[in-house]
Amino acid sequence: MPESNEIIAANENKFTAAHYSEPLTAFTVGWTDPDNIAKLLDFIAPPIPVGRRFEFKRSDNAQAFYSESDDVRAIGSEFKRVRYDGESINEKTINKGLTIRVDHDEVFGDDWQERYVQTLLQRLLRNELRRAVAALDTIAKGDSEAKVWNTSANPDSDIRQMLFDAAKDSGVRPNRLLFGESAWDLRINSLESQNTAVAFKAGSIALSDLAAKFLLDSCEVMSARYQSAPAEKAQILGNSVYAFYAKDGISKDEPSNLKRFFTPTEEGTSFRVYCDEHAKYTDITVEHYSSIVATSSLGAGKISVSEA
Repeated sequence: MPESNEIIAANENKFTAAHYSEPLTAFTVGWTDPDNIAKLLDFIAPPIPVGRRFEFKRSDNAQAFYSESDDVRAIGSEFKRVRYDGESINEKTINKGLTIRVDHDEVFGDDWQERYVQTLLQRLLRNELRRAVAALDTIAKGDSEAKVWNTSANPDSDIRQMLFDAAKDSGVRPNRLLFGESAWDLRINSLESQNTAVAFKAGSIALSDLAAKFLLDSCEVMSARYQSAPAEKAQILGNSVYAFYAKDGISKDEPSNLKRFFTPTEEGTSFRVYCDEHAKYTDITVEHYSSIVATSSLGAGKISVSEA
């Protein structure tokens, strides 16, 4: 039996419609993540609504750059017919969720259920973010040795080279850049330690301006952490920089590097909440259906950095 306030993995077979909580499910719609985990997750793997089982075409990047000289139509004839193909992949979204048992002797306030739902939501999103980073790391290409960003380095030159190599590989320049917190600090330390006006300006530039400098749509720094040991927290993304291509509001067949496919509930929500009340305790469960998929491995770059 789980202890009070212990989080356990949820089993979808244990839940019935009788335990479904419409008010708490509605709460997940209006809830705003205070740690911006959802924002980072969508930045790396844009969300795509699909059914439980779905099919998509893995991007064949070369077809986007085909070119011909015979696109001129002769009188009375048709235009040349072309096709865009790709490997069809069958996938399904996976049921994920967590349950927390709350002893009624530890309940306080009228919003105690909402507070526990928020705790579960943050934990589920953090799990998804770690999966997204792991998937990005799997497809990203980079040098085997780390770049040294010290007082004589040019971090932004290394980033430009990574973007150039990625564009050469895929034909499309990456449009998003993701720094781990440690990598971002090493970049700033390297630039601030150089006594030049150019380095000083580069070290103080805002993320939006940095994205414009690199001809990107956006740039983010990830400082999210998770409990890796009883007395230790680890960065989800530390001393690495990733470049990749992603677009919001995309279709399941569009050639972004990563997508997060999710199945909305019948009510149109991303999460569903169950509340199983007993005499002395209540089990609160939050579940969702999702799958993070690398739909194109071309054009994703990585730099690992160190200070020595």
